Amino acid sequence: LSSCILQFSGNFTILLFHYDGRVSEWDQFGWSRQAIHVSARKQTKWWYAKRFLHPDIVASYDYIFIWDEDLGVEHFNAEEYIKLVKKHGLELSQPGLEPNNGLTWQMTKRRGDQEVHKTTTEKPGWCTDPHVPPCAAFVEIMAPVFSRDAWRCVWYMIQNDLVHGWGLDFAMRKCIEPAHEKIGVVDSQWIVHQRVPSLGNQVEQETHFHYFISSHLLCSSLYPSSLPRAFELEELIRSLCCV
Repeated sequence: LSSCILQFSGNFTILLFHYDGRVSEWDQFGWSRQAIHVSARKQTKWWYAKRFLHPDIVASYDYIFIWDEDLGVEHFNAEEYIKLVKKHGLELSQPGLEPNNGLTWQMTKRRGDQEVHKTTTEKPGWCTDPHVPPCAAFVEIMAPVFSRDAWRCVWYMIQNDLVHGWGLDFAMRKCIEPAHEKIGVVDSQWIVHQRVPSLGNQVEQETHFHYFISSHLLCSSLYPSSLPRAFELEELIRSLCCV
């Protein structure tokens, strides 16, 4: 997790959702002292997002990254990723996934010959319409990146008790128009899904994994660093959860 967070520059605010109650153990990392920590035992990232990432709270941010903790980021740089998202006009995106590591969908498979792709070919009969999931207008729920406007809409789709979020990835296209043009996978900044099991064991045993989101500042030129905005965001979150 620490190596992942280090791929995000000072222009990002890091918010960690802890579901094992172990917060102080992260103090050994320098970035942890500037991050915002929210702890609620045995919850999931969509539970946190629904409560603590209301669109009004994160309205000062261009992009919201809502990522799982089991992602390899050796080939990922957040600043370069944002440049490509803007260049290709993506409102909802994710990094491409390493193709040799147990893919679920062809759409999220990294392609080595381009910066971004927005469509794919799936198994026969899976896509009666080439402009809808899983052949287009689709990213997975493990590492989505939302524009401010996209998140404002998707947030209202999330029910209060959502756990895994399976199926949400097929519905998010309803928030973006035209979805097949503004949803895509960034191939030249890619990640590895390490498939660390965590949610399935949460109730039965202690876990040591965390979720994090990082949000890119709306106007870096207005703020000399991300720190003042991080403090402001933290105060808003404290008012909601008293952590």
